[in-house]
Amino acid sequence: MIPKKFGFLNSRRSVFNCICILKLQDKGKNIQVLASDMKMKPLALALHGPQQTIVSSCPIYLLPPSPLNSKSLLQNRRFSRVFCSSVTSKTIEGKGPKPEYRPGILDDFFLNSFRKKLVKEVGWDSEKPGYDGLIELARALLMNSRSNSHTKDAAVRILKSLFPPFLLELYKILIAPIDGGKVAAIMVARVTVLTCQWLMGTCTVNSVDLSDGTSCNSGVFVERCKYLEESKCVGVCINTCKLPTQSFFKHYMGVPLVMEPNFSDYSCQFKFGVHPPFLENDDTLKEPCLDICPNANNRRDIQKNVDLMKCPKA
Repeated sequence: MIPKKFGFLNSRRSVFNCICILKLQDKGKNIQVLASDMKMKPLALALHGPQQTIVSSCPIYLLPPSPLNSKSLLQNRRFSRVFCSSVTSKTIEGKGPKPEYRPGILDDFFLNSFRKKLVKEVGWDSEKPGYDGLIELARALLMNSRSNSHTKDAAVRILKSLFPPFLLELYKILIAPIDGGKVAAIMVARVTVLTCQWLMGTCTVNSVDLSDGTSCNSGVFVERCKYLEESKCVGVCINTCKLPTQSFFKHYMGVPLVMEPNFSDYSCQFKFGVHPPFLENDDTLKEPCLDICPNANNRRDIQKNVDLMKCPKA
């Protein structure tokens, strides 16, 4: 039988958005019930009465206490919490087979190093092994942050910590100014292909047009980004990858970068040496949630007043 009441966490100094799945047995059938706590009243029950909403399961992340009163905090963040699915990743139908990538001998080293930095920022480690655990940590980094800017700053710190400090300073001072920045842009494009395929999947160096009207081989084309496909989330892509990576290369290596993810086929174009547009003019930040995001359908059911044409975490 389904219990008539659920216990919810109430606090005047913090607001918890919790989504949990209760799997119960009723005459041999699995029943999934959404329990949602928004301040003092279950939102799902308030909107739909006794009906149950079926959603995919996800880990519960609790936001840290805030000195702001709960009412204003809820109003300011009602579009900012998106819970990502923790279901096992599968090949996306209609996208075709994944490009074949043969793991390199240093891939495990790069993955473990990156994961350790994520653990340090998040404060705990996932029980999942390998890449699946890294994706869960990336989701947690996004969900536990107070804002998107906090997420971006944390991701920049992670990228910066992967390099010896003096190396970044020397590159920015000595290499970045050569030939108007073209040499530095070409170099980082090649290093990206050599060291980051474990994270993104198969990618190649290509030619891109620069702002001065010339072109050079300072681009990197990712055929089908593994990070995007596994996370299934526009917000994870933008706030833990695109924006922090652009910021890192510009401010710490002196190389401007614009990243152009394609959320239809999961490809991504890196353009080193090209300045990104202002945030208000970046169409990527206006992308809707992916169709495969389990939270998109859930929000359509329980948040009728939310503008679903834009991902709330973008």
